[in-house]
Amino acid sequence: MADKLMIVMVNTDPSNGSELGAPFYQAAIAAAMEFEVEVVLTGRAGELAKRGVAEKLKVRPSDDKNVYQLMQEAHANGVVFKVCTPTLEIWGDDLIPEIAETVGGAYIISEAMDDDTVTFTY
Repeated sequence: MADKLMIVMVNTDPSNGSELGAPFYQAAIAAAMEFEVEVVLTGRAGELAKRGVAEKLKVRPSDDKNVYQLMQEAHANGVVFKVCTPTLEIWGDDLIPEIAETVGGAYIISEAMDDDTVTFTY
């Protein structure tokens, strides 16, 4: 059985908060279950790595927590957040402190092909 979960958020549209709940909830739950978990933000979803963006978003309008708070909770559970290098060229490098490192496409492919890693994409 794999012991690592990699969640690649590439097609998720940050302007649609309802798309953001599942990946962050699942990441937090997997980390609480003691799996190694990383979330890679790239493409359109890479904007979530930029300071101030996720704070303005909610999964549902009635939620008490914003998306950044969900990301902080996942991080507190052990989720490692990474951002893809080309994303910085689009959204800039003023990143939230939860971003552990910048990775490239080769890293994502290498991890996704590893037998010990399960990959979810959103």
